[in-house]
Amino acid sequence: MKLVTRSQLGWPASAAPDQPTTQGVKVHYEGTAVDRALLDDHTACIREWKAIRASHLANTAEGYSDVAYNYAACPHGYLLEGRGIGKRTGANGTQALNRAHYAIVGLVGDSGLTQPTDAMLGAIRDGIELLRQHGAGDEIKGHRDGYATQCPGGPLYAWVQKGAPRPGSGTTPPPVYEPFPGSDFFRTGRTSPVITAMGKRLVAEGCSRYTVGPGPSWSESDRRSYAAWQRKLGYSGADADGVPGPTSWAKLHVPNVPNT
Repeated sequence: MKLVTRSQLGWPASAAPDQPTTQGVKVHYEGTAVDRALLDDHTACIREWKAIRASHLANTAEGYSDVAYNYAACPHGYLLEGRGIGKRTGANGTQALNRAHYAIVGLVGDSGLTQPTDAMLGAIRDGIELLRQHGAGDEIKGHRDGYATQCPGGPLYAWVQKGAPRPGSGTTPPPVYEPFPGSDFFRTGRTSPVITAMGKRLVAEGCSRYTVGPGPSWSESDRRSYAAWQRKLGYSGADADGVPGPTSWAKLHVPNVPNT
């Protein structure tokens, strides 16, 4: 479990009311647009979580005592503490619903970043198990169960309906990707129209860092991040390394120009 505590977030102890036991946990999403930049930058996840708390505390009509959720889960697999253990949620819609279940929110929304990563699902599962160790019952439900809402969105709710299995716990092995080429491919003086075209494609998909594609000055971290985005778009093996391949050319619509 990768837990980020309230103290690490710079927050005081939660002022939410005590709730030592519940029937289980309800899963939520943000229900608004979530920036896809969270996929590449964990500090953006922390900013997002802090912004959620700030917006809740500023909502005088609802009168929140703290961020509404017990925990949040980010795309990188971190469990972010909210109200935490033994505290009543403010997220489920009514006081009766809040008393019945704790709440964990995945940092995905209804546009932008909508698909939870396996790491996020694993973090939500970490939170469920942590809460079960401290008073939560066995139920796992979506926010929409018992309240008129679309939350937690289609992808998360489908996972909840399957019993919220931990990723990798089934019989289907995880995909195996060929390694992204290292520094040899990016030596000074080597360029690739394929790499540049892929960079432009990633910009169109929301990955704004790669305006002109990578080059010799990119770090190994840059290359790994770049490769991850390519794989997210369905490129793998030869089609995910900037080397011309039939799938990449068909998708990119760029001339078949060899590397120089």
